Amino acid sequence: MILDQILQQRAVNKKKYSEDKSSERPMRSVAKAISWRVIGTFDTLMISYLLTGKMALAASIASIDFVTKMFLYFFHERLWNKINWGK
Repeated sequence: MILDQILQQRAVNKKKYSEDKSSERPMRSVAKAISWRVIGTFDTLMISYLLTGKMALAASIASIDFVTKMFLYFFHERLWNKINWGK
């Protein structure tokens, strides 16, 4: 029963995204968040290392930065996807 509801909801979502060309699927937002965070984390790692001179500390800072900003970016993308301005 629950599996049936999940499959029905997936079908509705798939149809919704195929009809709405101005929106993107959540998995696309996840992929964009991860790829951007890899770039951003490398930047944070390098800056942290230059400022501290300690790779372990820089890696700790970059690790925390990676997780928190990936979530923030995902929700930021999903919110902007609901705004019609500029579409």
